[in-house]
Amino acid sequence: MIALSGPARFRLPRSVAALTEVDMTGRVCVVTGGSSGIGLHTAHRLALWGAAVTIVGRDPERTPAAAALLTEATGAEVRYELADFASLAQVRALAARLIATHPRVHVLVNNAGLWSPAKRTSEDGHERTFAVNHLAPFVLTNALLDRLRESAPARIVTVSSRLHESERALLLDDVAITKRRYSGLSAYRQSKLANVLFAKALARRLAGDGVTSNAVHPGDVATNVVRDNGFLHWGIKAVGPRWLLTAEEGSRTSVHVASSPALAEVTGRYFKDCREGRPNRHADDEALAERLWALSASMSA
Repeated sequence: MIALSGPARFRLPRSVAALTEVDMTGRVCVVTGGSSGIGLHTAHRLALWGAAVTIVGRDPERTPAAAALLTEATGAEVRYELADFASLAQVRALAARLIATHPRVHVLVNNAGLWSPAKRTSEDGHERTFAVNHLAPFVLTNALLDRLRESAPARIVTVSSRLHESERALLLDDVAITKRRYSGLSAYRQSKLANVLFAKALARRLAGDGVTSNAVHPGDVATNVVRDNGFLHWGIKAVGPRWLLTAEEGSRTSVHVASSPALAEVTGRYFKDCREGRPNRHADDEALAERLWALSASMSA
């Protein structure tokens, strides 16, 4: 796999599921947030196994560099697209480009995400964490649904987090966080609960279409998702290598759900460490999921 930068360090022993190689030849995969971290390693593994991979990133320097690195590392041409998920206009433009240049899309990995320490708004005026982590993949996935159906069998993998499991409720009446004190952690957990509800609602809508939709928790990983939080970013750099999974280890559940033959018809589930896990108790609340869907459609209209 791609070598991580920095010297080797002592790490506490932990169990991480191993992957069995799958022949992905002929499969077209799109990985968002693919210029670093979990997304980069997800793209690497899929390309290494023969898939035609396109990564999506927002940084105009890092993203093409990552695609070049992946191409060199795998021997396969890895393509890239640029889009800032804090702008729904850019997400729609991305979807249009993907449709124009990809006659088939067999796998969509909704991996891009952020954790903001302070309240910020997106280009569209929405709370930024909810916008990037939920609204952007909601818009992108729906825009690509016909292409995914045409490419069936196809898979949609949405990267959530185990942090969603502790949320007591999804606060649909205050997604802009105007009625309560802002907490970056709470906003992140809310967005990740929305990810699971979205993945399950999508699975119900796609029943019988040959397209599966599942959510995953990558594990507790040392990545740049907290790059906007100076203290957390420092903490991960300082102690993460001892306690947290590497990005490569964290990518394994996404790769497993995107590729395993055993999951060809498994949909509407939540996975942790390459096994089915138990999501938040609200995850199977279909009425809540439909309210979230309607709100998301309204906010992204």
